[in-house]
Amino acid sequence: MKVASISEVKKELHELSQKQLVELCLSLAKYKKDNKEFLDYLLFQSHDKASFISAIKNEIDEHFEELKLQSNLYFVKKSLRKLLRLITKYCKYIGDKASAAELHIYFCVKLKKSRIPYQKSQLLINMYEQQLKKIGTLISSLHEDLKQDYLIELQDIL
Repeated sequence: MKVASISEVKKELHELSQKQLVELCLSLAKYKKDNKEFLDYLLFQSHDKASFISAIKNEIDEHFEELKLQSNLYFVKKSLRKLLRLITKYCKYIGDKASAAELHIYFCVKLKKSRIPYQKSQLLINMYEQQLKKIGTLISSLHEDLKQDYLIELQDIL
C-alpha cells in the first residue's frame, strides 16, 4: 500500500469541510493514545509552553521520588529508561530545541542530585553520557545567546 506524501495530504485536507476535519481528528485520537495526547497538547497546552515544561519537570520530580525508594539497580535502570522515553515524547510535542535541551539538562541534574548510585552501573553511565551528548547536539543548533546560557548549565552538570 502506497502512503500519500505530506503535500498530498495537505491538499486533500484543504478540500474537506470543517465537520469532516473534526471527524478525522477524532478518529485519529481514538486510534492511538499518542495521537490523543498530541492532540490534547496542541489544543490545550501549546499556547503556554512554560507551564507545560513546568508540568513535565514536576512529573520528572515525581519519578525521581519513586526511584529513591527503589534499592534494586535493575528496576532503577528500567524506570530511568521509561522516564527518558517520556521526556523524548514531550520534546517531540513541543518541537523546540531549547525546551528539549532544558528538559534533558533537568533530567541530568536530577540524576546527579539523587542518591542513585549510577556510577556502579556501566549501563547507567552510558545512559547519562548519551544524555550529555544529546544536550550538546541540541545546544549546538541554538542561537548564540541561548547557546551560552545552556553551555553554562551543561558545564555545571559535568
